[in-house]
Amino acid sequence: MSVTCQSVSKTIRRSPVLTNISLTMESGAVYGLQGKNGSGKTMLMKLLCGLIRPSSGWVEIGGQRLWRDISFPPSVGALLENPSFVPGATGFKNLEIINALADTPVSKDDIRATLRQVGLDDNDPRPYRKFSLGMKQRLGIAAAIMGFPRLVVLDEPTNALDSDGVLLMREICTQLKAHGCLVILSCHDREELHLLSDFIFSIKEGKITGAQQKTAGGEWIDMEEKSI
Repeated sequence: MSVTCQSVSKTIRRSPVLTNISLTMESGAVYGLQGKNGSGKTMLMKLLCGLIRPSSGWVEIGGQRLWRDISFPPSVGALLENPSFVPGATGFKNLEIINALADTPVSKDDIRATLRQVGLDDNDPRPYRKFSLGMKQRLGIAAAIMGFPRLVVLDEPTNALDSDGVLLMREICTQLKAHGCLVILSCHDREELHLLSDFIFSIKEGKITGAQQKTAGGEWIDMEEKSI
């Protein structure tokens, strides 16, 4: 799996929200997006998931052009902004509903394993509306990673998580990489973003302003422009 953006721009109501984005990302790594609120991180994530079209430029997923060869990435899981679930259904039932819509659904045992993976009780009888904010966030992460999709997009996954949840998120990123997934995430906590990521793209006012790569020794080095 590879994701390539070439000269991608997006304008909404005559205002540019993404400008001339060119980058390449490969499977088996975590790519962090760093930037302030309104910098364009979430818009770029939506675009890579096929939820919005660029005004110019193109996006290629696994060698296929989005909006030409395919409508959406062939295998994608996403946590974007505030996910919606059925209020009266349990966490397990909510994942069952989502799983039924998948092109390649997983087994009930896999659903239960995913709930445990994010620190939720797979036998919890409580409906979603009675979940705490942290539990709701964990369920959103579970929905995104269920079945280990080839492309996983996580917008602020550590929001509302306690310290145990943040540690779990680190383990989840390691597991996703081990499965060969391509992970794209954002996080307001700069230190946490650096812990979770192998590469970081800095975004400001819809433009890529820098890119860094983590070395085997854990140090961060600037990437050459031709490598972005």
